[in-house]
Amino acid sequence: MKYKKLMSVMALGAVATVGLAACGGGSKDGKNSGESAKKEDVSKFPVKTSNDKKAVEGGTMEVAVAMDTQFAGLFSSEFYENNYDFLFMQPSHETIYRSDSNFETTDDGIVKKDIDVKGKKIKLTITKDAKWSDGKPLIADDLKQPYLVISHPDYKGVRYGADFTNIVGVEEYNAGKADDISGIKVLDDKSIEINYKEMNPAMKQTSETVWEYAMPSHIFKDMPVKGMESSDPVRKTPVTLGPYKMSKINQGESVEYTPNEYYYGEKPKLDKIIMRVAPTNSITEAMKAEKYDMIFSMPTDNYPSYKDIKGYEILGRQDLAYTYIGFKVGKWDEDKKAVAYNPDAKMSNKSLRQAMGYAIDNQAIADKFYHGLRQPANAMIPPIFPEFSNKEQKGFSKDVEKANKLLDDAGYKKKNGEEFRSDPNGKKLEIKFASMSGGETAQPLAEYYMDSWKEIGLDVKLTTGRLIELNSFYDKLKNDDPEVDVYQGAWGLSSDPSQSGLYAATAPFNYTRFESKENTELLNAIDSEKSFDGEYRKKAFKDWQEYVNEEAYVIPTLFRDQVLPVNEKVTNFNWAYDTKTNPWASVGLVEKK
Repeated sequence: MKYKKLMSVMALGAVATVGLAACGGGSKDGKNSGESAKKEDVSKFPVKTSNDKKAVEGGTMEVAVAMDTQFAGLFSSEFYENNYDFLFMQPSHETIYRSDSNFETTDDGIVKKDIDVKGKKIKLTITKDAKWSDGKPLIADDLKQPYLVISHPDYKGVRYGADFTNIVGVEEYNAGKADDISGIKVLDDKSIEINYKEMNPAMKQTSETVWEYAMPSHIFKDMPVKGMESSDPVRKTPVTLGPYKMSKINQGESVEYTPNEYYYGEKPKLDKIIMRVAPTNSITEAMKAEKYDMIFSMPTDNYPSYKDIKGYEILGRQDLAYTYIGFKVGKWDEDKKAVAYNPDAKMSNKSLRQAMGYAIDNQAIADKFYHGLRQPANAMIPPIFPEFSNKEQKGFSKDVEKANKLLDDAGYKKKNGEEFRSDPNGKKLEIKFASMSGGETAQPLAEYYMDSWKEIGLDVKLTTGRLIELNSFYDKLKNDDPEVDVYQGAWGLSSDPSQSGLYAATAPFNYTRFESKENTELLNAIDSEKSFDGEYRKKAFKDWQEYVNEEAYVIPTLFRDQVLPVNEKVTNFNWAYDTKTNPWASVGLVEKK
């Protein structure tokens, strides 16, 4: 995200779920308990295939994405919204940058980034002889095109925000007062210059602060932005830079890829890749039958059921993501392109939000159901960013006594021995909770949360009376459905941990619709020029995380690890974040299928 940076919206997928008794139920004083189950340590997992034999020429690789919905099929970095579309884009869509182990941009990518802090500008220069999958060369106009689309008045996607308004001339262009963005200059066929109002250290990262994708201007420059997300080049016939191209799209179900004959890098090894949607409830059986060569988005709650299946090795890495509970406290104002916080909203009382956080036993869920591959989240920055993750912050852990006191003191009382509490005005309080479907355990987890909140006297019911399919779930959040008061979501971050693109007042992804002067100031401090000073930025992250913990407009629940089952016939695939070349170019099979 920086979501500001948003890389992608992460679907929860199959999440572990439990009842109170299964979690250990808590001790008599309502605090954490439960025995520790055997834990896996993802740092000990390999991150690349142990098979490094020379790949045979050709063959078809079968790849699965474990998911319980259809993919949306927005195959454009400017328009996709959930992580499933992002996964299906991996063989074909290539970022223009590469990064090191600290997620800072290197010179190994298609484009070199030169940052002039004092001059408040960045020069982007194409350094590779890259061509699009239709044979057209990558040119400077292709680097500028994404900015023209995302900043356009008719753009209806979710990327427009502080990263773009920070560019000189973008706001005038977005308001229809200018036909071009004055702060982006095409210098020659290979380079552009971007002029900024303010500089910030996230510009060094391969995050969305400096947009990390090109867009074929020969396809999009004359296409109206209005309705562009429904066009064939986005949904049916994408023109891309990666080692493979999308040659056949079965909407919502599968994508077939064939080699991009114009790819600038290592020649792709396979004749074809087929990536399919695979239901989570049958994915383990599919592994036993060796149906797939790779399986992305693999559930971790049932890890023991597949970890020792013959014919596979399991790659692993920390995830740039966290799951969380969000509280709806306002709406999106489309005219102002900003959130409209409602201090009188049902969930605007922070004592209510805090109490709901203290009702949940995330430690027990992580220990007993994720086998060490999820950890209770104490703050907003995942531990993959050790410099900025606030390890000392206590966060929320189960404490029923504290939760009840918070509610009592805030005026949420039970009348005449009633089972549930009323609001501070004495009116009936019913809270609608939205949670995604997906996997066999999604329902029990939602029920666990509702049972936990019932334990402190809150009447919480599922929005629509059932779990909600992923695409419909995010539609409800985006459109501020009045039937959603609380929701369980997940965010995937890009290589910069700043989250102004998720929680700033001008961020469409700010689904909670919370905003305050202090929240804005704290986020701005993280993204300020002063934050080029490492100690200043570290403190800025710490201050913001402590503020979020106090206000509890979102409550992080779990940090996540990823696992990737790979068939032993697969060779030369590197899943590390800091690969110098695209791993899809080198991956192959040691025998044809």
